Amino acid sequence: MHEPHDLALSRRNLLRSAGWLGAGAALGGAPLAGAWAKSVVPPKAIDAHWPKVTALLDRYVGGRKVAGMVAALGWGTEAPGFIQRGKEGFDDPDAIGPRSLFRAYSQTKPVTGMAAMLLIEEGKLKLDQPIADFAPEFARMKVAIDPGKSLESRPAETLITVRHLLTHTAGLGYAGIGKDRAITRELERQALIPAIVSDMPLPGLGTMARVPDPDEFLRRTASVPLIAEPGRVWRYSMSLDVLGLIIQRAAGAKSFAAFLQERLFGPLGMQDTFFHVPSTLAARMTTNYALLGTAPVPIDTPKKSIYYRPTPFAYGGAGMVTTPADFDRFLAMIVNGGRHNGRRIMREETVALATSNLLPAGADTAGTWIAPHGFGAGGVSGTGKEEGLFGWSGAAGTIGMCNTRLKLRTGLYVQYMPQDQLPIMREFPEAVGADILAGKGRSA
Repeated sequence: MHEPHDLALSRRNLLRSAGWLGAGAALGGAPLAGAWAKSVVPPKAIDAHWPKVTALLDRYVGGRKVAGMVAALGWGTEAPGFIQRGKEGFDDPDAIGPRSLFRAYSQTKPVTGMAAMLLIEEGKLKLDQPIADFAPEFARMKVAIDPGKSLESRPAETLITVRHLLTHTAGLGYAGIGKDRAITRELERQALIPAIVSDMPLPGLGTMARVPDPDEFLRRTASVPLIAEPGRVWRYSMSLDVLGLIIQRAAGAKSFAAFLQERLFGPLGMQDTFFHVPSTLAARMTTNYALLGTAPVPIDTPKKSIYYRPTPFAYGGAGMVTTPADFDRFLAMIVNGGRHNGRRIMREETVALATSNLLPAGADTAGTWIAPHGFGAGGVSGTGKEEGLFGWSGAAGTIGMCNTRLKLRTGLYVQYMPQDQLPIMREFPEAVGADILAGKGRSA
């Protein structure tokens, strides 16, 4: 195993997160959910009903490529089933399970997107409303002329809207990600990196300087030139972090975290979802690893996790820690049209809008992770054979997706970075699709 001083990482590899698209294609030719909609099975039996998914977990955990994995699978209003293998860390005696705590990173984004849709439903936000109505700093944005080379800029022609933030078309950058190096370097210089990874000094990851408080974060963000005119192109960005603070202002909430607790986490019973994890829950915290080749190096551990320290604000794009059981409740609310356990959380038409393609007309997605699909409220929106697919993944290997057409909920939980070091993102949806098309994924 490599020692920590041998780490050669990059913020690009650690923090980027690609969408999870394969299961929609795998299920595209299948009948709709009717035959399988009652298919959640008791925990003791679920392994046999998802043999391909089970084999995937057995292979990765049995081969010690990862310490532990949990798959969460459910249909419609039925309770989820969980397949679990391994431990919460290679040196952790605790078995991994549905209540283990995982760093969700960009899997936070659809949660922030749905929070915005709650305010759109109430008329406190409008989809095409300029965010300058809530943050005047964004009223006079500039666009970089050549974002790869310099900060030289021109006045923007279009105001950034809520839609732009929801769909990564605002023109905002993301520190360390993409080819727009002049912009990303400026974001790094101003400490506009709304994500936390480790207390360890990791060569290649940069300083990870403390992010400023909310008002200063918005002010500094607005001072950096955009990489493109708002509404023109899809560029993965920190737009959902900005949106979280816009939500806070539009709602008149004490904080974005407080808004989520009142409007989503509390009503959904997501008692184990946090932006600041209480250290009293260390026994359920997983270990996060950096994979250097095949060598897993712990970079955040339950004994001294960086998540036990509060951040200046809840990062709406990458800050959430959750459990497989909790996030399934969020997905269940979506596939059931805004209801959970008989309680209405949001209107059915609001959920339908949130999971539809919200990209501005003419926005260019060519060559991006999401092409040829659309993008909804913080997550990919499937088209064609993948119609109904919605959700996103996280930089440490977590996946939270649903299919509103099939009423299917799927999640995979593991902790390693960078996520593309192993092909799990591709193999998990393929396994889900194979089990369903084989007549599995259902009760006896």
